[in-house]
Amino acid sequence: MHTNPEFTHEGDAAASLSGPILHPWDRKPAVAELQELLNAHGFKMRVDGDFGFITEAAVKSLQRKHRLRIDGIVRPHLWILLKTTVQAGSRVLKQGDTGADVNQLQGLLQVNGYRVPRNGIFCTKTHEAIVDFQHTCKLKADGKVDRITWLLLRGKPTPPEPRNQTRWFFQTGKWW
Repeated sequence: MHTNPEFTHEGDAAASLSGPILHPWDRKPAVAELQELLNAHGFKMRVDGDFGFITEAAVKSLQRKHRLRIDGIVRPHLWILLKTTVQAGSRVLKQGDTGADVNQLQGLLQVNGYRVPRNGIFCTKTHEAIVDFQHTCKLKADGKVDRITWLLLRGKPTPPEPRNQTRWFFQTGKWW
């Protein structure tokens, strides 16, 4: 079984990397998590919890790419593949998420002085640390790790806010 070597608690990590078996046309919360992971891997689809034909096509494409059985069914080895190869910052993280990106988030929290376990599971302690970090940085303290939170955790400046247009030029005689 392929697991990310950065996970420190192998029992917790191995259990957190798997997921339920999903079939095309299932409608479950786990399908929404699958869709978030597929989006993070470059497949574009709506996250609605419905394992429709677009989700099925993305799963089959991933299975083909990694030389797995091409049947559209999501089994534990596909969950593990998705969660161990997801890049940090490629999806919005929230409590309950698991994967290599959560592990990297926990490492950044530790670097920033927070005492959180580094196990790849977005647990209550990770959530509390993120809320505190967001509050300290004067961000919306909702516990969700978006692009801006990732930038600040990495010590990078936030992008400048767009300036308001102060002057408008009107030329009524021309169309362009």
